[in-house]
Amino acid sequence: MKNFTKILYSLLLIFITQAGMAQVPKLSSLPGAAATIYFDFDGHTVQSAVWQGGQAFTCSASGLSPQQITEIFNRVSEDFRPFDVNITTDSTQFLAAAPDMRIRMIVTPTSAWYTNVGGVSFVGSFNWGDDTPGFIFPDRLSYSAKYIAECCSHETGHTLGLSHQSSYDDNCVLTQTYSMGIGSGEISWAPVMGNSYYKNMTGWNDGPTPYGCSNTQDNLTIITNANGFTYRADDFNEVLDGSTHNLGTNDFTIDGIIATTGDKDAFQFTITQAAAFHLLARPFAIDAMNNGANLDIKLELYNSDKILIRTYNPQETMSVTADTTLNAGKYFLLISGTGNSYVSNYGSLGSYTITASRGALPIHEINLLGKNNNNMHQLSWSIIADEPIQTQSIEVSNDGIYFKSIGTLNGTSRAFQYHPFDAGILYYRIKVTSVINQTEYSNVITLKSTDNKENNFIVSTLIHQELLVNAPAPYAYRLWDATGKIMKAGTGNRGMNRELTTNLPSGIYILEMFSNNHKQTERILKQ
Repeated sequence: MKNFTKILYSLLLIFITQAGMAQVPKLSSLPGAAATIYFDFDGHTVQSAVWQGGQAFTCSASGLSPQQITEIFNRVSEDFRPFDVNITTDSTQFLAAAPDMRIRMIVTPTSAWYTNVGGVSFVGSFNWGDDTPGFIFPDRLSYSAKYIAECCSHETGHTLGLSHQSSYDDNCVLTQTYSMGIGSGEISWAPVMGNSYYKNMTGWNDGPTPYGCSNTQDNLTIITNANGFTYRADDFNEVLDGSTHNLGTNDFTIDGIIATTGDKDAFQFTITQAAAFHLLARPFAIDAMNNGANLDIKLELYNSDKILIRTYNPQETMSVTADTTLNAGKYFLLISGTGNSYVSNYGSLGSYTITASRGALPIHEINLLGKNNNNMHQLSWSIIADEPIQTQSIEVSNDGIYFKSIGTLNGTSRAFQYHPFDAGILYYRIKVTSVINQTEYSNVITLKSTDNKENNFIVSTLIHQELLVNAPAPYAYRLWDATGKIMKAGTGNRGMNRELTTNLPSGIYILEMFSNNHKQTERILKQ
């Protein structure tokens, strides 16, 4: 029987919702790796000496969709990308691995037996060799792929020998047992072994535990020294000479992995004649805004004499964009993980893609500005592009990570107003699409809003493709044309509402809006 004094850890509870069941996609991050971590989404009967007093119990399937499972897999795989370990949803990969080089982590809403936590596992159980599983409870995690993925990595970290990461003040007083990290937006950071639900850049950490501010825990050293596996093999060396990986003379795309804190990957390429040069180096992420990324990229450009020409290390984004003009000749690129204003480069690890092209791209620059005028957020922006802009989407976020569209404009607009009804910090960006279907994002700006006590609806009175209504409460509406004919009717929710008007002819319309305690009429001009 397993020693019951083994340390047991669980991850804190957050919100509760429902989800349906679905077929589990078979996914593997590194087949043939030294170690295997199996995330079991389709249900399992557990009989283990350390769970439920050794009595067998059945865990139901996760209730997650294939899309959610895939996102969870991608997020967790990136957390474990530096290591010689296979993250998998395929039971055959688990069963083929040696018992002391594998762990089963069960994702199940069967959670009543262990209350008030998002997941639970035993420290060091990875190499016990008796298939003791860990658990993640999606019903306790709002069925959110982001939250579930963070819990999956956290609980697996416990099985690999890690304790919690905590925060202390300058006087060494414990302030957070689960460190919630720091910052906002794309480069906001939190440790995997803390509370990483609400930050974008989550990673392994060398920091204090709950057992004292001087009792630090080097996650990477513990993972790679206590479990029978280490880092994955280096994919590219960092030497700038004839042995450097050659990308040739054409446009190129290359994938790589920064696996250790000191890892650097070098590449060489040749420009045959002076030309504009565009390069994008992006960390692995689940969308274009680097959600789920762990690697904050630093890129250095050298000439044929190995003289550093320029360092690209933007402070507000994890990706790197380089637009420059290069003369004919040979060049070297050196890519590495870097820190930012919130975190060191210790855990800035993971995979990346570099894409480069000769000749300028149609959209070169989008510069977004904004100001708060009596709680009316006024946005303006400039675009430098070689091709006409087809559409523009105004996007807003409460946390700088998850954005939603609040308006779609034609290609010539360069201004937008938004009246928020909630107090706090709002993040804005512009998504721009050219006529040749190139899509780029602007910089992200923040504006503060205050409590709005008014009952007025905020309406876009000059419209093109859609009518925007920012409502203080749920409402009903009717849209009349100039002859008194009702063209549209319906209901809306509190906040920003969008109604397509592409099927309406140009002209003047009257919009009536009704809430429980307010009625408002607006004159609308459709162009």
